[in-house]
Amino acid sequence: MSNRTVHEADSGHPAMTEQAFAILGDGKIAYVKPIRSEDVHKLYPQAPELQPGMHLFALHAADGTPILLTDSREAAVANAVTQELEPVSVH
Repeated sequence: MSNRTVHEADSGHPAMTEQAFAILGDGKIAYVKPIRSEDVHKLYPQAPELQPGMHLFALHAADGTPILLTDSREAAVANAVTQELEPVSVH
């Protein structure tokens, strides 16, 4: 993993490195992020073709590793809890 800085351009928020995200929460935090079906192949190259315009939710480990893709936020949160991870939302 590289040590490059992760940040939003002109966000005014302190930047975190990928390494800092990876150790955040000591492996017990998972992020729930809304995603459009058009963007699925960027995270899940092996995923089948999806109908454009679908609003989905991705569950990721703190280091950004994709865990799950689902059509409901509730299912993503439930999966995190089942895996003993603390789900947090990312927008």
